[in-house]
Amino acid sequence: MTAGFEEARRVADALLFEGYVLYPYRASARKNQLRWQFGVLVPPSWAEAHGEHAEQRTECLLEPRGADRLDVELRFLQVHRRTVERRVPDGAGWTEVARLDLADRVLVPWDEGKEERVELRVPLGQLTGEGRTLRFGCPCGVTREPVHVHGCTGRTVGRLVRRSRALAGEIRLATEPLPGPYGALRLTATVRNVSRWTPEGQESGDREAALPHSLIGAHLLLGLPGGRFLSMTDPPEWARPAARICRNEHTWPVLAGGAGHDDVLLSSPIILEDHPEVAAESPGPLYDATEIDEILSLRTAALTEQEKREARGTDPRAAGVIDLVDSMPAEVMERLHGAIRGLREVTGERPAPAAPGPTAPGTGTPDPEMPPPGTPAPEKPRPGTPAVPPTGLELPIGPGLPWWDPAQDTYDLPGQDTVTVAGRLVGTGSRVVLRPGLRRSDAQDIFLAGRGATVEAVLQDLDGETHIAVTVDGDPGADLRRQQGRFLYFRPDEIDPDPTCDEAAPEGGD
Repeated sequence: MTAGFEEARRVADALLFEGYVLYPYRASARKNQLRWQFGVLVPPSWAEAHGEHAEQRTECLLEPRGADRLDVELRFLQVHRRTVERRVPDGAGWTEVARLDLADRVLVPWDEGKEERVELRVPLGQLTGEGRTLRFGCPCGVTREPVHVHGCTGRTVGRLVRRSRALAGEIRLATEPLPGPYGALRLTATVRNVSRWTPEGQESGDREAALPHSLIGAHLLLGLPGGRFLSMTDPPEWARPAARICRNEHTWPVLAGGAGHDDVLLSSPIILEDHPEVAAESPGPLYDATEIDEILSLRTAALTEQEKREARGTDPRAAGVIDLVDSMPAEVMERLHGAIRGLREVTGERPAPAAPGPTAPGTGTPDPEMPPPGTPAPEKPRPGTPAVPPTGLELPIGPGLPWWDPAQDTYDLPGQDTVTVAGRLVGTGSRVVLRPGLRRSDAQDIFLAGRGATVEAVLQDLDGETHIAVTVDGDPGADLRRQQGRFLYFRPDEIDPDPTCDEAAPEGGD
């Protein structure tokens, strides 16, 4: 398979097991009563009756160049329903129970997920026209695991019975050439659950009955050795029209395999940006990527011994989390406090900021990328020099104030209280209309498109980017935002000045 798959699998594993078992890692916890939310492909009969999805569709663009094959890896979980049985006193049989207490764990019924992979290599020449369809399946089965008094030794007191149900699926792959001289192709990859299971009686409204026949967390890894995939988020200019009409349903493709690589694509049910990666500081899988590793580890360490016993008996992966946190060295926990990644190196060759306008002390802004306290403070910059402290240094800290407080910024930062937008000078008090850009804005920003706002400050970060702090007209919390210094931030190209309120910028101004 493609070499970049191994790197991409680290991210794919986080997707595959997202929400698998959540803190406090006990089956009895309410948040663990409703599971399997992402990438669930249910049987067609259930999809038709309940509005869930039986298939996911990926469309992407690629340039074959020297590639002669496509590597495909479908990954998903198959549900194995686990029950607990206790050995009867005379040793002649077993009885199903809701709980089995042991010295180191408490065993309860639970749905485990077994990872499944479907791998294939297909010559690109076989994907033209109707393309190619691969059928696959997972058989039903029953396994029994004895439970002993002390781990793997001692008297047998019970057993775990795991049952899996048959499921079937198919992968359809097809390509078509794009018009133009670039030799690019559009690839369509469809994953579909084709299991013939049909709910009967009480199963007709029970989602739990459909899950053993479903593909859980389904996602695709696609490799093109010798060729390249095009970013669907930021394609080349010539490919934008083709990218806009690609249909991606219940999944989204991004470049993977590490920064700088474009021969691996990850199509996942969770929307990611190109080249996603797992933080190097992460100590291991915690199965709850919506939480912060540090907070999650601290909470897990604070569980009582009884709670840890219940977690260890819930699932082997939950037991692994408990053991991971219990054995975590202090230096590993220290690394979870945070890391600075976006602060680019500042050199003497850094471009100077735009022409300065009127400034006043204390117009800086708290920067989430500011280095932590404890390093020497830099000298105050001379007029005309970049308003950025040297690498590794931080702003001075006054008594009784945290390092991130705006009151700590005593620099006179030139050129940060005004900016020219569409030929008009915008500064504190200016009236503007919000026009957030679609590509880099989140849903909250887009909801504000067309709304009027008042500029509270014009700020510049350590990378030299200009940000406009605003309060939205009609916001009942605007006064509170001003008191706390918590504003919404937009770039200059995401606002329109109100021509009735702003004066035109002087010629040659910022």
